[in-house]
Amino acid sequence: MITVNGTTLSVSTKTLDAVLEAGTLVSLKSKTGREYLSGASAASPTLEIVFRGGDKRPVKTCPQGRISCVTLSDSCAEIRFDALDGNGVLTITEDEENGDLCIEPEVSSARYGVLAARWTVSGFSPDMKLTAPFFQGIDMDPEDELIRGRKWIWPHRWEAGLCIFHDAAGGFWVHCRDTAYRAKSLVTGEKQTISFDSEAWGPVDRSLSAGGLTWRVNVFEGGWQVPAAEYRNWLWEAYHLCREEARRPAWQKDVRLALSWAPADRDLLGALAKRVDPKTVLLHIPHWRTHGYDQCYPDFTPSEEFKEYLRFARTLGFHVMPHANSVDMDPSMPEYKYVGDFKYRDIENGTLMGWSWGIPMPHTNTSLDENRKYNVMVKIHPGLALWRALLAENIDKALCQLDYGTDVVFTDVTLCSYNLDNCLIDNTTTMEGMARLIDHVSRIHGGIAVGGEGLNEITMQKLSFAQVHLFDFNLNGEPLARTGKCDLNRFLFGRLCVPFGYSGLSGKDKNEEIRSEVHLEHGAVPTIIVGNADDIEHPTPEVARMLKLAAE
Repeated sequence: MITVNGTTLSVSTKTLDAVLEAGTLVSLKSKTGREYLSGASAASPTLEIVFRGGDKRPVKTCPQGRISCVTLSDSCAEIRFDALDGNGVLTITEDEENGDLCIEPEVSSARYGVLAARWTVSGFSPDMKLTAPFFQGIDMDPEDELIRGRKWIWPHRWEAGLCIFHDAAGGFWVHCRDTAYRAKSLVTGEKQTISFDSEAWGPVDRSLSAGGLTWRVNVFEGGWQVPAAEYRNWLWEAYHLCREEARRPAWQKDVRLALSWAPADRDLLGALAKRVDPKTVLLHIPHWRTHGYDQCYPDFTPSEEFKEYLRFARTLGFHVMPHANSVDMDPSMPEYKYVGDFKYRDIENGTLMGWSWGIPMPHTNTSLDENRKYNVMVKIHPGLALWRALLAENIDKALCQLDYGTDVVFTDVTLCSYNLDNCLIDNTTTMEGMARLIDHVSRIHGGIAVGGEGLNEITMQKLSFAQVHLFDFNLNGEPLARTGKCDLNRFLFGRLCVPFGYSGLSGKDKNEEIRSEVHLEHGAVPTIIVGNADDIEHPTPEVARMLKLAAE
């Protein structure tokens, strides 16, 4: 039930009671009477227009602005804002089935460059923790310097469309139910504020509006697992993920140990087989092609040495996962002339998005072509069917040359999907395109398992394994330890995808011991990085611990 009194809206659902004053959510109570927004103020900006380049303009607190409310029914009302820099609408509805308070923001302006409609919630209790899918899951003080004042882009950094505020008794959560791969971001502000961006798809240089996403607010009792389970149930139904579960190989759940960046060393395999059952081991092999690492993609021609290694490894029972790539390619390769027009371009400034070692990203055709020694790569939009076809064909050729001796392949940089200046190719975003690309590769030779880099609610739908990053990629020590103790992503996605560790896992010092432990706390299988047989026969204490865990 929604009632309107001037510019004040009161909302009562089966689970909560809420009050919005001039658009600001100033009260959120459970049916037991507990208040979750005791510090909220009607003076909050609430709704802002975010322009390209980071310029923000409020549509509520702007001088000479006007606010009005319109009731459409007992369960739907609108709050309208007229301001100097633009207009805004908050559509407020009640989900009668589950009690969600649903808020859909939209902004528009006569000024070009509208990137996002930003809706803000403020005033939640400082005693609450934030549980959110950042780098596989955090459960932290929202005022922690590691997360305060940051923007988390979905799904690259904000890995699923939910966030949870809670204490020991319960809390409230905000999520969206998006099956259209819409661009969005989460902004962790300061002084108990959090904002949600509904972004316009690029290009935005002439964009005049943004919106189209509904943010759902509700309360709960218990731990963060309660709302996370509700979100997981929705995710499984919305994306028909029971069908994906049936496609996973039977041996996936048997994996107990992963070796990241493993050398193709037969002596190492012999030593490892004495410590752990090879059938439970996943080997990520970066050096297996006739070309150097990260060069000449999408040519995946295997070396003769690797062919021999693979035959030996499979005889022992190991699962060997050769390293390929999903969207990166060498612009000096012949395939570039077919797909080069579909490179990733940054939504803010149109610059090329790619990869290079030792030099800035080149921006001329000549420099793109002549700098292979610096591992220059461009990213090709996965929405392009031609790219997916070329990639799968070349991976299949390589597997054929290996006599299909492995049933799993790694596709790097699958986490790299964003809102782009050229966001839609074939009416497909990079987010949807990445899911289609992984699925395309998984169909090779009647079906293979696919590993990838990073793990989010889109890639997990098609990946069997994910090499996951720890917080901020290179964080170490006590700050990194603060980001552990939460397996949110494993809780959400573990029925489909098994995570394993990325880097710094040889156990050579305290920092690497912490990295191993945080990976375990996130739900990753024990992961080690070793260089030869001696590292197995005379392991560091941390590698020895991982081997023992895997053998138990």
